[in-house]
Amino acid sequence: MIRFTSQTNFKLKEAGLYRAWIKEVILKESFDLGELNFLFCDDPHIHKLNLEFLKHDTFTDILTFESSLGKTVNADICISVDRVRENATEQQVTFYNELSRVLVHGVLHLCGYNDSSEAEKAVMRSKENEYLSQFFSE
Repeated sequence: MIRFTSQTNFKLKEAGLYRAWIKEVILKESFDLGELNFLFCDDPHIHKLNLEFLKHDTFTDILTFESSLGKTVNADICISVDRVRENATEQQVTFYNELSRVLVHGVLHLCGYNDSSEAEKAVMRSKENEYLSQFFSE
């Protein structure tokens, strides 16, 4: 099950399409979908969570709290709509393109991908682009 909730006035357009896409990504990566809860929030909220749980005094676009069991993906994922909006402007892409990248990035982490090294970042970016092209071409 995939849930989208918001702590702000943001409401995800076409939530059903996003649910289907995220589920497809998980299945293509040979994982099963358990429960994914996405919370759309603002910068102050995600900053507070980042300080409390990771001891990082920075803003971020996404925080993932994983509770997966084996090959079943379970997590609570917080996404700062403020960060996504700013990143979209900086990257000169639409808000929904950047939001989709952040969503799939979080899901790929849950499927075992990392981005600590340059090589891992390249693989992660390639996977993001692969799934984004499928989502935006449909």
